[in-house]
Amino acid sequence: MPHDLPPWFAVYPQAQRRLVTGCFEQLAEDLRAMLRLAAGRAPEPRAAVLDSRTLRSSPGSGERAGYDGAKHKKGSKLHMAVDTLGHLLALHVTPADADDRAQVSRLAKAVQAATGESVEVAFVDQGYTGEKPATAAREHGIALKVVKLPEAKRGFVLLPRRWVVERSFAWATRFRRLVKDYERYASTLADLHLVAAVCLMLRQASQLAIGS
Repeated sequence: MPHDLPPWFAVYPQAQRRLVTGCFEQLAEDLRAMLRLAAGRAPEPRAAVLDSRTLRSSPGSGERAGYDGAKHKKGSKLHMAVDTLGHLLALHVTPADADDRAQVSRLAKAVQAATGESVEVAFVDQGYTGEKPATAAREHGIALKVVKLPEAKRGFVLLPRRWVVERSFAWATRFRRLVKDYERYASTLADLHLVAAVCLMLRQASQLAIGS
């Protein structure tokens, strides 16, 4: 069933203050480290997965919308990096017509800031092919690895590593407010995705506590 964002987020000024002061970023980092340790992993990842998701615009967000020709959608684009377990590392929002390859430097920088520069490799799809994004990632100490489709593709193909970030996008769409871009500001859309990621990690942490 779809989920709503927490009721307290409706009191946005209070939630906004917590977002501005970095409380949610720190909470996301602490939860990610805890869940990784519980899964037998190091607290900080050595690999990340990068991708983008286009959200269709609404009347409230239409003025800043761009057109994504590949997805045939007008709206905003969420650029996101997760670890290999699907936990959030970094994200930001642009108009939908932004080139994914041009966002690599910003994502890579944010990933290294969130992990203490522990990430060595980032898996991406063929939309990030080229020397420019590879160079942008290398400038932040990350090797970009493009995961390509099999040459003889028949039907749905589960790509190694790549499916993890797609699952994270699917998790986000279970929150009704994140199905489309309903927000006036791009920063609000990014903040709501951060809150949703924290909610999802809290749920995983609570399940681990119940199980123990």
